[in-house]
Amino acid sequence: MARYDAVFFDLYGTLIDIRTDEWSQAAWEALRVALNDAGAGYADGDEAKRRFDEELAREMSGHEDDRWYEPEYIPVYQRMLAAHGVDADESTARAIGWVFRHSTTSLFRLYPGVLELLEALGKAGIRTVLVSNAQSSFTRPELALLGLDKTLDRILISSEEGTRKPGPKLFELALRREGIDAKRAVMVGNDTTCDIAGAASAGIDGIYLHTEISPESDPDECPQALLSCKGADYGAVLDFVLGRD
Repeated sequence: MARYDAVFFDLYGTLIDIRTDEWSQAAWEALRVALNDAGAGYADGDEAKRRFDEELAREMSGHEDDRWYEPEYIPVYQRMLAAHGVDADESTARAIGWVFRHSTTSLFRLYPGVLELLEALGKAGIRTVLVSNAQSSFTRPELALLGLDKTLDRILISSEEGTRKPGPKLFELALRREGIDAKRAVMVGNDTTCDIAGAASAGIDGIYLHTEISPESDPDECPQALLSCKGADYGAVLDFVLGRD
């Protein structure tokens, strides 16, 4: 008999194997080009980064008392354009965010067995829910590219909800939308703080996957998790969730 009615999943490092470098000069130069193609006039990547940091700080203002507040970058890109007299709609801002994300990414793929795992959970009547710290301007396109947007039963992205892990609110939102008690859900993630401890703060069990992009300070096994796996061991996850271990 299955232990849970729903499995909550982290995304990056849990379902998607990815490598990004948001600090690279080439990424900020790509952002500058995208902004200028839309009508702005940024001189170089450094100027684009300075303006981004300024507008992001403005987006954060008024939320200093909420340590789990998650801003949305789309208004940031819109104001970066507005600073140069360009009135941009949301779709233009999303496209600019996608250009920046693509320029930072050197590896992007599903871990082997992701779709099979989600299919098996679905056949067992278990809901699959994404609970991700991310920006919708790049995460929505990435989910669509890999087919996860049609495979997952529900998607919660921190920038769309205005709150991030490890705060409990994002997990509590997922529970309410699924209409289940915390004891009927389990969180699968590769970060002991954001995923496992965060879920526990909302009363949710955790399964820890120690993958290549888990935080460097994370141990191989997480004492707070009910199950720890080396890498994306979806067979072990499925056995545990279905009570076959």
